[in-house]
Amino acid sequence: MKPLFTVHAGEYLVGAYIERTFPRWNVWLPSKDTGVDLLVTNARNRKAVSLQVKFSKDFNPTHGSLLLQSRLLAAGWWSLDARKIQKSNADFWIFVLPSFVEKETSFIIVPPVELLRRFKAIHGTAKKRINSYLRVTKTKRCWEARGLPNADQELIALDRFIDKNRDFTVFLNAWKQVETRLK
Repeated sequence: MKPLFTVHAGEYLVGAYIERTFPRWNVWLPSKDTGVDLLVTNARNRKAVSLQVKFSKDFNPTHGSLLLQSRLLAAGWWSLDARKIQKSNADFWIFVLPSFVEKETSFIIVPPVELLRRFKAIHGTAKKRINSYLRVTKTKRCWEARGLPNADQELIALDRFIDKNRDFTVFLNAWKQVETRLK
């Protein structure tokens, strides 16, 4: 076995967070690329959860309105292949979004079936590539903001935006769903 790849920033942040927050869990790295970036097992290594990790730098809009700048914790951008989400073997996709201003990392943890369902509802079914703009507010809400007009993005910042498909808050730092699978 020779290394084909190294741990990237998102995988490191997820692994380090798990080891710090859930010390009884074990984090494993696959020896080859299978579409699973990390494997997490319970303390006895009897139950496992597979994770696909996607990292984005913080694209918090320094050129945007002062309202957005002051109320967003972090803003990420991902370009994803819809077929890879559909064929994913991972139990969860984790979008890693560090806020460089607040020195805090957000994890958006979504089952791939639900992720694809939401992306299709938001962006349509014909797209092979999905560009996603996940935004986390300082009030701990998470939204898919790609394609929204500025007025709606400001409603997100004010916690007044409503769209059930774009609301990813239930997945924000939702480690409980991983924990449930490892019990």
